[in-house]
Amino acid sequence: MIKIGGVSIDVSHPKTFATYLENNRMDMRYEYLAKESFRDDAQADWFVNRFGIKGKVDNIEDMVDEVDVGFIQSCNWEKHLDQAIPFIKKGKPVFIDKPIVGSVKDIERLRTLVDEGAKIYGSSSVRYCNEIRDFLSKDIEERGEVVSIYGSCGVDEFNYAIHVIEGFSAIAESKITSCKFVGESVGRGERKAETYCVNFENGVVGVYQNIKGSWYPFTFTIMTTKSTYTFGLNTTELYGTLLKEISKQLHTGKSRLADLETLINCTQAMLCCKKSKEAYNGGEVTIDMLGADDKFDGYAFEEEYGKNAGVLYKD
Repeated sequence: MIKIGGVSIDVSHPKTFATYLENNRMDMRYEYLAKESFRDDAQADWFVNRFGIKGKVDNIEDMVDEVDVGFIQSCNWEKHLDQAIPFIKKGKPVFIDKPIVGSVKDIERLRTLVDEGAKIYGSSSVRYCNEIRDFLSKDIEERGEVVSIYGSCGVDEFNYAIHVIEGFSAIAESKITSCKFVGESVGRGERKAETYCVNFENGVVGVYQNIKGSWYPFTFTIMTTKSTYTFGLNTTELYGTLLKEISKQLHTGKSRLADLETLINCTQAMLCCKKSKEAYNGGEVTIDMLGADDKFDGYAFEEEYGKNAGVLYKD
């Protein structure tokens, strides 16, 4: 049994992951929890009691020797690498939930950690969903080469929209080279839809729309040289496909988890989208145009997220 050291219950994923692992009798379970969260002790205690976790610790260092892998699941991506360090120092692998990092500075720090031998995995479950895998498994002679991709989502511009970019990355099977902000439209109910364009090294073009402030299901439309494919995602299996790949990686060292440079490329793409909107008036921004100060503010996101979060960890 793989013992997980969970860090933070900010988001719903620890609850959803633990429930999936339990219901499907997988060979992983949360063993300890370092709360490290804006949520109160009552919610942390509920999580510990509900899933039969051995205990809650005040410091991440207090549980590292007792677990096999760290699961970093804080909503503030600026804390992710610091929270991963205790595991890395002990040679333990770490899964970092999406978004893995949110700045150019943390991208460079992440690369350094990996170069020094850290085993870091991530990030979005959408990349591994059955619907994308089913499409990619079709014979190219049958489905055709990918020409363009359309995606849609809601909620926010980074923490949630990263799912669509990672889905694009999986479908295109290529590196993102540039992005641009296309524009904003206001629809019924005064809901604002932002549109972005993503360009890939192999010529594939992706366009996605995001309506901030409201939840929308993930949808993808793929145009190929032979046909058009459209699908939504089955959320009941969304996290299971990711957890199964993590299990394979930890047991065998072989899985379909994306390499770190691919995950980094997705964060770079989102930073390009942000820079195009805020600094270039919709102009195209290439990856090499990003500077050391480009970032998404994780602390501002955490403050807003915590302020609007209801009680999640309860019966």
